[in-house]
Amino acid sequence: MIKKVWVLLLALGCVSQVAAAGRDGHDGASRRDSLVTFDGGIGVLPVSNVVVNATTGAITVNRNIVRGVNPAGQIWVIASLKADVFTDGRIKVRGRGLLLGGGNSIGQNANQSVFATLICEAAAPFVELNTTATGVPLEPNGDFRIDDTLAQAPLECPSPVLLIRSAGNQSWFAAGIPSVGRNDD
Repeated sequence: MIKKVWVLLLALGCVSQVAAAGRDGHDGASRRDSLVTFDGGIGVLPVSNVVVNATTGAITVNRNIVRGVNPAGQIWVIASLKADVFTDGRIKVRGRGLLLGGGNSIGQNANQSVFATLICEAAAPFVELNTTATGVPLEPNGDFRIDDTLAQAPLECPSPVLLIRSAGNQSWFAAGIPSVGRNDD
């Protein structure tokens, strides 16, 4: 009888460990260790607005600069993006379909390599927390994975922006959509 109870307790312990690992997230890290998560992505539109002066006809084009980071020169689209940033500075990003959305090379990856930048400040001065700037190459279909550590671990991130950037000219191609009000526990 004692042997059966011992086996049952051991089995329950294994099941609870597997269930906990399924809730934890990447590499067994608890959601409590998560600083910020992103679910969804927005491709870059290089121009944020165009203003035509009604009197003079002068045209002003404003670039889509995000927290001091310049946009790519062409439209880019992204099918999906998920990212987790942990309190120790680890970051995991999964992107699908990051491809040119215009021009003669539409639907291609332009042989780009990308890295991630997290910016936590809502107003300047902005601190860019980057993964390795040499980046990871985009697959032909625009898919990519970044498993890295930020240059420094932020203590808090009250206004998170995640940018996916070119390892070449460091312009941004896509941005993550922050997950808010998420409750996975």
